Amino acid sequence: MKRLAVFVSGGGTDLQSVLDAQQEGRLNGSVELVVSSKAGVYALERAKKAGVSTAVFLKKEYPSAEEMNEAIIALLQEYRIDGIVLAGYLNILTPNIVRAYRNKIINIHPSLIPSFCGAGYYGLRVHSAVLSYGAKISGATVHFVDEGADTGPIIMQRAVPVSEGDTPESLQERVLEVEHQLLPEAVALFCADRLQVEGRIVKIKE
Repeated sequence: MKRLAVFVSGGGTDLQSVLDAQQEGRLNGSVELVVSSKAGVYALERAKKAGVSTAVFLKKEYPSAEEMNEAIIALLQEYRIDGIVLAGYLNILTPNIVRAYRNKIINIHPSLIPSFCGAGYYGLRVHSAVLSYGAKISGATVHFVDEGADTGPIIMQRAVPVSEGDTPESLQERVLEVEHQLLPEAVALFCADRLQVEGRIVKIKE
């Protein structure tokens, strides 16, 4: 069984989708640790309710992002973590942690990558950009994390139609429903060792 760490920065609804999948026996993995970039966020309460250990790492407490991530790596090793799930984590991971967990870090993004992604595209900003551009389809993407921003190999995607009269908030709500389906599915495939990465291509093994 894979030992997982989930990284969060906010309310933790994506975290909850993974915890629910674990509780229901839908993934051969166990969330052992929740790491937050902010103190006091509700995601930490969700973790505590589920009996999961938590840790908060604040940028201001470290000389550099690299040193903060070294401290995170040390904690992950202490918990014998096999894979990392980024569930609304707003910090960019530095290369040292990406190298340490190559093709073992899964991220969820609220658009169909490579559209509306990269530095600065998070939260309602993504959905505002989709509507401003006049796109007819949005969606969610689960991908492995590499050294770039939303540039790693794509694991799974699912489309969400853009409706006439949508606001960033209404579109976000519908995309979030898909995120809560897609993320646990991808994590389950990872835990079952069914994801094979060949360059930019992720193959799902039977």
